[in-house]
Amino acid sequence: MFLLKRLSHWMEANWVTPAYSGWVLLGITLCFFGAATNTMAGWLYVISGIMIALLSVSSILPQRALHGLSVARQMPRPVSAGEALAMVVTLKNTTASPKNLLQMQDLVPAKLGPKPTHAIASLQARSQHTWRYEIPTEKRGIYTWPDVRLRTAAPLGLFWCSRLHAAHAKAVVYPQILPLERCPVIDSLGDETGRRQLQKTAINASGTEGITRALRPYRWGDPTRLIHWRTSARYGELRVRELEVLTSHQSLIIALDTSESWDIDSFERAVIAAASLYHYGQRQGLATQFWSSRTGLVHDSTAVLTVLAGIQLNDVGNQKLPAPPIIWLTAQAGKQLPRNSAEVLFLSKTAAHSSEYLPNESEISGLVINPVDDLQQQLQNNLNASPTV
Repeated sequence: MFLLKRLSHWMEANWVTPAYSGWVLLGITLCFFGAATNTMAGWLYVISGIMIALLSVSSILPQRALHGLSVARQMPRPVSAGEALAMVVTLKNTTASPKNLLQMQDLVPAKLGPKPTHAIASLQARSQHTWRYEIPTEKRGIYTWPDVRLRTAAPLGLFWCSRLHAAHAKAVVYPQILPLERCPVIDSLGDETGRRQLQKTAINASGTEGITRALRPYRWGDPTRLIHWRTSARYGELRVRELEVLTSHQSLIIALDTSESWDIDSFERAVIAAASLYHYGQRQGLATQFWSSRTGLVHDSTAVLTVLAGIQLNDVGNQKLPAPPIIWLTAQAGKQLPRNSAEVLFLSKTAAHSSEYLPNESEISGLVINPVDDLQQQLQNNLNASPTV
């Protein structure tokens, strides 16, 4: 049965394959031809000949109906997991004759669900038809597929014919971003005074510290401490310094461990956490970056989300861990992290339900994430919050 199905698909894609009604008519034709051979009745030969001619014409017309058609696609914009991909496919008839009874099928990957189909009753000469539809998404990923299939059994419905038309698609589904109201693992990163104290110190110091970028004439309201007296004496007018303020201490790196120590569900939760922490850090005014051993440091927010959409388990490289402050997302405790760094440990289901697999609180300088509890709530917990067993 499987071989027959494959043969039928191959015949449809390269020639034609009979529809159910085609098989029925072919069987009736063989019966009439057999009866005509046994009885030598002329009228049976005539009926058999008419049926054979009908089958022959019906096998040629569907192939001709698919000539002169072209397909164009509009690339979908990236979405987050849980949102729908908006797809737009345009079918053009470049011939001088109308096309009837067409079927379009977009060959989306199986991970995006069943292949959507669309019927077109009639497509006028030198016109086009736009098909708009949505694909619901559940999981992040970068999905690509090359073709759209056109099918028809016109005009009699006795034979199916299909052809593939190149219409490359690339759909990017970002991981879900959790709306964190607070995140102690970021808020308290650094020394005991926390991130806000660091920012306050940076603001207070920015008036007199930094690299002199240029000297310009004094303007009303400029701080007198910025006056460059030596240059002012030489030019005979007040000149002040424009400073390039150093803000490297306000940076934050979200680092994701992509080694083999994960189970699949925990890794997916870690990717969601990485996207959420990155988004929260940006909202707090930090120069937030993402790091993995394959990609290295990624700065731009769109690039970070794209990397997180496509990152896979065991997707390792040789990039070295950057300087702190770092938030290290991992499934294996015990890594020595630099000072002013924090660890977010994701437990597997086995570890979460067995106390002997739980790490000591002294081994974790951050959060322990339970696979059962709500991820958003756990990311908003205070540091060293033990999971519930």
